[in-house]
Amino acid sequence: MDSDSRIASLTDVPTESTFLFRVATESGERREAILVRDGRSASSTDEGDIDVHCWLNYCQHFTHIKLDKGTGAAMRNGELVCENHGAYFEPDSGVCTFGPCEGARLPGLEVTVRDGGVYLTDDEYEFVGPGPIDDGDDLTSTSNVEF
Repeated sequence: MDSDSRIASLTDVPTESTFLFRVATESGERREAILVRDGRSASSTDEGDIDVHCWLNYCQHFTHIKLDKGTGAAMRNGELVCENHGAYFEPDSGVCTFGPCEGARLPGLEVTVRDGGVYLTDDEYEFVGPGPIDDGDDLTSTSNVEF
């Protein structure tokens, strides 16, 4: 694994929230993605026992709504929560277990935990950097009403 694919140190991935970063596709499209620890491994300190999963940072009910708005995604009972719609997503499978998109699945990216770091190993994406996309648009609606 090369340093260009290193997303974060394992210690930077919170145990009860998410780590937000940017990726790009081969066509140059920028997207946001999140790292989340599997609830079963959140309290472990042994790297071999820690499962980190990676998902694109967009709710599957309305895909312009971000799960992590820049300060970490909300979690309840070990599941990711969309604060706009109340949808719950399993951290390990990305499946929505409750809410308006129940049964839908978050699009995943391949990552590997190795040598104290989390690396992007998905051939369809390139790591760009930590944090949100700064495009000047505020797509983090706080309303559940469509116009």
